[in-house]
Amino acid sequence: MPPETVKIGIVSVSDRASSGVYEDKGLPALRTWLASALLNPITFEARLIADEQTLISAALIELVDAGCSLVLTTGGTGPALRDVTPEATLAVAHKEMPGFGEQMRRISLEFVPTAILSRQVAVIRDKTLIINLPGQPKSIAETLEGLRDNQGTSLVPGIFAAVPYCIDLLGGPYLETVDTVCKAFRPKTAQRPPRTMG
Repeated sequence: MPPETVKIGIVSVSDRASSGVYEDKGLPALRTWLASALLNPITFEARLIADEQTLISAALIELVDAGCSLVLTTGGTGPALRDVTPEATLAVAHKEMPGFGEQMRRISLEFVPTAILSRQVAVIRDKTLIINLPGQPKSIAETLEGLRDNQGTSLVPGIFAAVPYCIDLLGGPYLETVDTVCKAFRPKTAQRPPRTMG
């Protein structure tokens, strides 16, 4: 059986990119990483919106209602006055998932001391996992994949390793990862036989 198709919402939050001042780099970074990390066929629902709390919350609700199993946002998670993505995300939450934000900051602190200024959150709304990611494409990949040494051994797990099992628990599709990018972790009882490439 081929992997199940998954619908994923991707949201880039930026006043300047949404108004055309400069090209958005968030959505392409999310598409590229997800396509490289998942064996599942992906249907993307993309949104590029300004730093307005009501607009962000409305977009998240819309993506959940459209049947996205996972929604990833990028941008708007710092301390600046216009950064309101976490507030917009918490406003639509049914459950908070604080471990995701904690782990993202832990990873980013390996690179920059200002990681403590990032306010990413993750929540569940209905059967959808919503995660705020950093704004920079390089940081997006780092937090999703984690840190490895020169031999490729994992030093700090990326957050995406936990995403497939979370989506299992919400009744969503069975996400299958490309292990060389980010190996999904599931308890043995939740694992399906590994897919043979051929």
